[in-house]
Amino acid sequence: MITSGTTGDRAFPAVNIHADLVITGGGLSGVCGAITAARQGLKVVLVQDRPVLGGNSSSEVRLWILGATSHMGNNNRWAREGGLVNEILVENTFRNPESNPVIFDMILLDKVTQEPNITLLLNTAVYAVEKKDEATIGALQAFCSQNQTTYTLTAPLFCDASGDGVVGFLAGAAFRMGAESSEEFGEKFAPSAAYGELLGHSLYFYSKDTSRPVKFIPPAFALKDITAIPRFKSFNAADFGCKLWWIEYGGRLDTVHDTEKIKWELWKVVYGVWNYIKNSGNFPEAETLTLEWVGMIPGKRESRRFEGDYMMVQQDIIEQRTHPDAVAFGGWSVDLHPADGVFSEKPGCNQWHSKGIYQIPYRSLYSRNIHNLFLGGRIISASHVAFASTRVMATAAYATQATAVAAAICKERQLLPAAVFNEGLVPLLQKRLQQTGQHIPGLALQDTDDLVQTANIAASSELVFTGFPGVTFVQPLQLSTAQLLPLPKGKIGPMVFHADAGEDTTLEVELRVTSRTGNHTPDITLEKQTIALHPGRNCVQLTFSATMDQVGYVFIIFQKNPLVQLHRTDKRVTGILSVFNSINRAVSNYGKQTPPEDIGMEAFEFWCPQRRPEGHNIDLKYENGIRLFQAENIRNGTDRPVSAPNAWVADWTDPAPQLTLRWDAPVTISHIDLFFDADYDHPMESVLMLHPETVMPFCVRNYRIKDATGAVLAEVTGNYHTHNHIPLTTPVTTDQLVLEVEHPSDKVPAAVFAVRCYNR
Repeated sequence: MITSGTTGDRAFPAVNIHADLVITGGGLSGVCGAITAARQGLKVVLVQDRPVLGGNSSSEVRLWILGATSHMGNNNRWAREGGLVNEILVENTFRNPESNPVIFDMILLDKVTQEPNITLLLNTAVYAVEKKDEATIGALQAFCSQNQTTYTLTAPLFCDASGDGVVGFLAGAAFRMGAESSEEFGEKFAPSAAYGELLGHSLYFYSKDTSRPVKFIPPAFALKDITAIPRFKSFNAADFGCKLWWIEYGGRLDTVHDTEKIKWELWKVVYGVWNYIKNSGNFPEAETLTLEWVGMIPGKRESRRFEGDYMMVQQDIIEQRTHPDAVAFGGWSVDLHPADGVFSEKPGCNQWHSKGIYQIPYRSLYSRNIHNLFLGGRIISASHVAFASTRVMATAAYATQATAVAAAICKERQLLPAAVFNEGLVPLLQKRLQQTGQHIPGLALQDTDDLVQTANIAASSELVFTGFPGVTFVQPLQLSTAQLLPLPKGKIGPMVFHADAGEDTTLEVELRVTSRTGNHTPDITLEKQTIALHPGRNCVQLTFSATMDQVGYVFIIFQKNPLVQLHRTDKRVTGILSVFNSINRAVSNYGKQTPPEDIGMEAFEFWCPQRRPEGHNIDLKYENGIRLFQAENIRNGTDRPVSAPNAWVADWTDPAPQLTLRWDAPVTISHIDLFFDADYDHPMESVLMLHPETVMPFCVRNYRIKDATGAVLAEVTGNYHTHNHIPLTTPVTTDQLVLEVEHPSDKVPAAVFAVRCYNR
C-alpha cells in the first residue's frame, strides 16, 4: 500500500545524468550523431521527445531518407552518404527490403541500444536550458511524460539535432527564420526582399486493399470543398505515404508555435482528399480500399536555422565551392516549395540541381555565439536558399556525424567546437571522419597510422578491362544511352560495339567528359560521329582522336534511335556504369535542366542510371585494356568511385582472388578495417520503395584473413556491409597478411576499396 504526504510534499522524481555529449533530437541526425560519438569513446545522452527514433523517417511520419543520390534522378554518381547513414540504409535494405516503416523503427532502436556508451531517453522533452555564463550551456532540463520524471542533463558539450532548435533557441543562439534577400549574400534565387514565408509541413496517409467494398464516412472537420486544392484533378487513388509530399501547409505561419494548428489543417485536407477519392465516384478503383494509417504528427521541413561561423549560400551548392574545413557533402537539389503549399496554384516544388555534390564546411556546424553548442540536422548554418538543399535527412545526418567526431576531439583536447577550426585541427577531424567511411569530396585520406601504407601489395590478379565476358542480348535504343568508362591519362584507345538494325539507318555517337574533376555531368563534347548501319548485325569500331588530360570518366553516348538495338550484357563491375538521358519527374528531371537566366542555376542534361534489374551495361570492348583496377588502389585514400574506380578488382577468371600485404619487418596489428562495394549509387530509400536486392551485387560476401603462418585471424560469411571493422582479440605480430575473397557471383568480379591495419 502506498500512502501520500501532503500536496506540498509531492514532486516528480528527479534524475541527474552527466555525459560527455548531450544530443537533443532522436531523428536520423541525432541517431547517427549519437552512435558515431559513442564509437569514438564519448558517453552520450540522446534525448528524444517521441516514443520512437527516426523523426521524419520514423513510422510516425514515414518519409523516405534521401540525400545526394536523389532517387537516382541527378548526375551525382556513387553519392550515397557514408558512415552511419550508409550503415543504417544498408542494414535496412538487407533486413527490410519491403520498406516497412515499423521495421525501420526497430532497426534504429536496435542500433542505438547496442552502443553501451549511449543513454537513451525516449518520450523526454527538453524544456529549459541552464547557462554557466552568457555563451555557455551548463545543463538541460527535460521531462518524460511516461515515467513522470524530470532530468537534469549536464555535459561540457551539447548538440542540437531537434529540428526546431529547441536547445539553441532557449540558450540564446543566433538564428534566422524565413528567406534572406538576394542582396545579402548575392543569391540570385533568393527574393529581392527578405520575407517570412517558409517551407510547410506535410502529413501522409496509407491505404490498403481489403478485396471487398469499404465505405468511408468522413469526419465533420474534413475539407468539404476539394476544389480548393488546385491539383485535385490529378489525384491518384494508388498514391500513399510520402508520395503525397505535396499535402503541405503552414508556410505562411510560425512553423514552430503554430504546428498544432498546421496539423489540424493537414488533417482536414487528408480526410477531405480521402473522402473525395472514396465518395466522388471518380475513382471506382478505390471501392475496396480502406484508410489504413494517417500521420499523427506532421513532417516538418523548415523552421529555425542557426548561425555558425560560416553560413552556406546558394553559390556553395551550385558552384560547388571548396572549403578548407570540408567535413561532409550534400547533393539534393535546391528544393523550394510555395508558401501556400497544397492550396497554391504553383507547382508543389521548384527543384534546381547542381552538376555534382558540394562540400559542407565544419564552420557551419556549431553556434557562433553559444560556445559549447554543435548544430546538427537541418538547423545548420545555411541561408534559406542553401537550406533548401541541406535540409534533407541523409545530408543532415551526414553533417551531424562530423559534429560527433569533432566532439570527441574537443573532449580529448579540452576544447570548444570553434577551436577545432581555429587551432588547426580540421585535418585531424577530416582524417578521423574518413577512417569511419565518411567521404569528403576532393579529399583523399592521408593516414600515416595505417600500416598498409608501408606494405608491399600483391594480388592474385588485377582486372584489365577489355570488355564484358559471356553472351550478350539486345535492347532497342529507345532512350539515349551512355556507357560511363574510367580511362587513364593519354590517348583514348579504339572501342568496338555491336548494334542490330532492322533497316538502313544511322547512329549518332558522342564522346563526352565533364568540365569539373569529380563530377559526372557530361557537359563537354569532345567528338561526334555519325555511323551508317545496315540491316542485321553491325560490328563497329570507334576511333577517337581526343586524349585524356588526367584520369577520369568518359561518356560514350549513343543517341536514341528505335531502329537500332545495342548489344548489352548482364555483367557488372565496380566503377563501371550505364546511364540514360531519361526523365524522373519525382526530382524535376525532364532530361535537361533549363532554368531562367536570372536565378543563378546552370543548364545541363541529366544522364542517370536505371534501377536494377535494368540499367545493363553496353557490351563495349576497349581493345587497349583499362588498367585502373590495381591492388594499389586499396591505399589511395578514396573508398568509392569518383574520377576512377578506386578499387582493386580481381580478374573474372581468378578462381581464388586474394591480396597479399608484406612488410620488410614484422608489424603489430590490433585491428583491421575493410571497405567493400555496397553500391554507393543505389539510394536505398528507407520506406515505400521496394529494392531489387537485399545485398548489393558488388559486395564481397565471404572472406578470410590469414597471417604469415597461415593462421586465420578472421573469417566472415554472408557479409553485406560496406565497412567491416575487425578488432583482433589479441594483437598479432606478423610480416604478412593475406585477404582471401570470393567473387560475389559469376556476373560480378570481387572488388575491395580499402584495407587498413592499425596498432592502437
